[in-house]
Amino acid sequence: MRKLIVGLAITLDGFIEGPNGEYDWCFTDQDYGMTEFLKGIDAIFYGRKSWEMMKTYSPPEGTENPWKHIKNYVFSNTYKKGGEDFELVTGDVAEEVKKLKSQPGKNIWMFGGASLNDSLMKAGLIDEIGLAVHPILLGRGKPFFSDYGQRIKLSLSDCKTYPSGLVYLTYQVQH
Repeated sequence: MRKLIVGLAITLDGFIEGPNGEYDWCFTDQDYGMTEFLKGIDAIFYGRKSWEMMKTYSPPEGTENPWKHIKNYVFSNTYKKGGEDFELVTGDVAEEVKKLKSQPGKNIWMFGGASLNDSLMKAGLIDEIGLAVHPILLGRGKPFFSDYGQRIKLSLSDCKTYPSGLVYLTYQVQH
């Protein structure tokens, strides 16, 4: 079965966005393992807001979009139909994710959508959490961690440090 991996940038004080939705604090000065990570996935899950943000992404001049050949799934109750660049997922989110995880393929990246992440975590469908911990304290913003209503045990499987101070932590979710 494919793994569902939450992979995201986070501040040391636990925020994934600034108070106005900004992410200008994220380091972009090097790859930080992204190229290698993308080799292991063939699908990305987005909430509607995250998808709309990512649609505006353009790769640096002279480079190809590294996500160009990856299947996109957008979870939304607002959209009424999918597009040529994504498949719309509606209905019972947990059941739909179980179906997608059981299909053959590489791992799935849970890119964004705080409420989507919360519901998938509560349903026990997240298998791995990768946190690019940035050495900054925002003080306010959108927190990554929510009230899951239960303890969720994790096991550290990898830790990479970078000269910039960024630390990438990989945890396996204990089901």
